[in-house]
Amino acid sequence: MHSDLTVVERLLHESRTVAVVGLSADPRRPSHGVARYLVSAGLTVYPVNPGITSWEGLPAYATLADVPGPIDIVDVFRRPEHAPEVARDAVAVGAGALWLQLGVISEEAASIAAEGGLDVVMDRCLAVEHREVVGWS
Repeated sequence: MHSDLTVVERLLHESRTVAVVGLSADPRRPSHGVARYLVSAGLTVYPVNPGITSWEGLPAYATLADVPGPIDIVDVFRRPEHAPEVARDAVAVGAGALWLQLGVISEEAASIAAEGGLDVVMDRCLAVEHREVVGWS
């Protein structure tokens, strides 16, 4: 099970930085709304998307390796077939956790991340879980 509630709760209480991989500049996309929520909740968000240079006034990064600071959670808004590559990158940069958003299901990515020492959450929405566990509105 890659969505152990104790892991989810610990991550939500302890994490301060989130790299949102696949963050879209389109306000209609789920990644946009989740990232806006995370910023409003006081988390540091690193937009990761090679197709944008900035998001909501924040600099965007082409890859996880380009992010200038430590990453507690890598929040993945990419199709499942891209998740293993993101997992390898998350391990390489020493992230704390790989969080695969709703509908992003990849046992391969989960295995790569877990074997690399990362916590793994799969097929759950970070914003929904944060709102429920931390109580931010």
